[in-house]
Amino acid sequence: MPSSVSYSVNNPPAKRPFRLRFGIRLKLLALSLFLFAIPWLGYQYVWELESYLRIGQEQTMVGTARAVATALHERPSLFDTQSAYLTDVKPSTDLYAHKIHDPIRLDGNLDDWLDYQHLSIDYGQDHLLDFAAQYKPGSFHFRHMVGQFGAYLYAMFEVTDEAVLLRSKDSLRVDRNDYLQIAMTDPEGTFKRYVVAPQEAGWVNAYLLSAPLDSMRPVALETQIQGRWLNTDQGYNIELRFPLSMMHSKIAFAITDVDDPINRQMRYRIGTANPNKSDALGTVLVPSPEIEKIIKGLKYSNARVWVIDKHKRVLARSGSIHKSVGLSTTAYTASRKKTASWWQHMEQQWLLPIYYQILTKPPAEFIDDLQDAYALQGQDINEALSGTPASLWRLSPDNKAVILSAAHPIYIDDNVMGAVVVEQTTNGIRTLRNRALEKLFHVILAVMGLGTLALFLFASRMSFRIRKLRNQTEAAIDSHGKIVATIPNGNARDEIGDLATTFNIVLGKLGQYNAYLQNMSARLSHELRTPVAIVKSSLENLQLSTQNPEDAQYIARAQQGIKRLSTILNNMSEATRLEQAIQTDEREVFDLSALLEGYVAGYRMTYPSHKFIFNNLSDDTRLSGSGDLFGQMLDKIIANALEFSPAKTAIAVTFEQVGNQHLLCIDNDGPPLPQDMQGKLFDSMVSVRGEQASTQPHLGLGLYIAKIIAQFHGADIHIENRQAETGKHLGVRVTLTF
Repeated sequence: MPSSVSYSVNNPPAKRPFRLRFGIRLKLLALSLFLFAIPWLGYQYVWELESYLRIGQEQTMVGTARAVATALHERPSLFDTQSAYLTDVKPSTDLYAHKIHDPIRLDGNLDDWLDYQHLSIDYGQDHLLDFAAQYKPGSFHFRHMVGQFGAYLYAMFEVTDEAVLLRSKDSLRVDRNDYLQIAMTDPEGTFKRYVVAPQEAGWVNAYLLSAPLDSMRPVALETQIQGRWLNTDQGYNIELRFPLSMMHSKIAFAITDVDDPINRQMRYRIGTANPNKSDALGTVLVPSPEIEKIIKGLKYSNARVWVIDKHKRVLARSGSIHKSVGLSTTAYTASRKKTASWWQHMEQQWLLPIYYQILTKPPAEFIDDLQDAYALQGQDINEALSGTPASLWRLSPDNKAVILSAAHPIYIDDNVMGAVVVEQTTNGIRTLRNRALEKLFHVILAVMGLGTLALFLFASRMSFRIRKLRNQTEAAIDSHGKIVATIPNGNARDEIGDLATTFNIVLGKLGQYNAYLQNMSARLSHELRTPVAIVKSSLENLQLSTQNPEDAQYIARAQQGIKRLSTILNNMSEATRLEQAIQTDEREVFDLSALLEGYVAGYRMTYPSHKFIFNNLSDDTRLSGSGDLFGQMLDKIIANALEFSPAKTAIAVTFEQVGNQHLLCIDNDGPPLPQDMQGKLFDSMVSVRGEQASTQPHLGLGLYIAKIIAQFHGADIHIENRQAETGKHLGVRVTLTF
């Protein structure tokens, strides 16, 4: 057969994995992800700026504490009436008069003390001053605190007593019943004792006791000490008040319990200190009005200010920590309110909720654990009381706010007598940080959005031009590989425009080269026929003359070579003649089923070495074309099948209709085709035979001619290996689809 396609047996290659196509737009989109580094860098920059603002705030706080302390240096009059000179302070003995914000009604109900009950102290066994029986914790104890409102010192006692025994109405003694004893030093330093021992519950006053310390004889009614005694289910309550001007700083309270109404002897005495010993009295620290006047104006300084003594007890304070936010953002907030617009609406409704998934808003409310503190603790305070200014960062108990405190010592005669503590939160800095990040994110979003859009449009434009160039290149070459058009020159002066121009030049040169190759076989055949004819005639003349056997052998070999060369020339010009014949041949309608049946019958007679089977599974089918050309196509395909299928094997020709298509299948039992060559066997000048000996020359034109004829009849032709379900090779199939 002239086409003579040879092949070898190969194992089918593994299935190629799916690969995602990563186009230019996706690549540029991936590269644009680096734009997300911009917000991260901006975020880090603002955080770094916040750290510098915190350092600045810390220095400002230390400066404020230093300024307040400067106003208190070397002013002993502010401390000499207090307990600042004590070497030690006992919380249950040395009392602290808490600041009371509202007036106390002396009714004994203790309702006015509910806001301060967590500041009260329980007195029991550890505070026994005297006892006549073994102490029973549940039988007698009390809860006590003192507070200051205006010019008065208030005291409350919530006493638990299993048996309340009041003074008899006909008795002049005040120590044969339950009673409250008060001891203090007046502003002149005189030690005085008082007793509250009513005959019945209700309004009470105190009695001044005589001077001897062992005497319980009342000498005068002290109306400045006034209050209310109220019996309760657990015992009784006492509320008292007296002017601060009555006392200096030393004081003691003691309650005596008498339960036996017969002998009326003291059972227990519990108190803050022994009221019968002047040197055993405790102190009461009353917030200094003088210091409060000095720091009163600091409540406008956007900070909370404390003044403490060297025992860390609060002498005065000013301001509220909830209002001490540090840097003010009032001006910025006002400017935002003035510029209300659609942009602000979008900002409030859409952008800010997204931003604050990352940012944290400063809390409007947080727990202040020092709201009612009468003593402060902290490393900064310890350092300040040791003479070194210090600062401290701490979290509020609910972890919502960061509080900065700065402490500076107060000096009197080169001794540290107290400290000034200034506190602020970082809410102002955090608010400014959020405002800065909001503006930064606005700009970043705009830059990222416009940048990404510009990159996407640029990539889309580039991809469109590349796809257009690809489509133009594909349209310039038909399915047979012929160059049928050129690529229009573009006006773009960039790399893609240069590429289009280069493609156009390359296609022009390839078109010229293909035209040369297409005409080369005809020209070569024409040019070689004359010398071949001369050689052939010369050999025939030599054969007619007398020659010895050796010369005859050489002449026979030369004639055989000339015959083979003539066959090659005929095959080279066959495809060209066929294309020309197809262009000039007139179409006719013929019966394809009858044509196939006739040709198969002829093959049975011509090639008895093989068995031919014809399966006609379709009705009479009319085809427009050329019966002679169709028969020539069958000859090429059958000759190829005969060459590769073993002798005595069957060659099956099947014609059937599947849907709206007709299929013509020619099957043989030849060896498998190489997988990488199945799509190339119908190309011109393709031959994959081995170098085995053959009596016919093979130029790879047989199946190429078959493809040209099939396309003339509007059919698609392809060749493939046949395999069983088990994967066993069954042969080769050529399929024409009409």
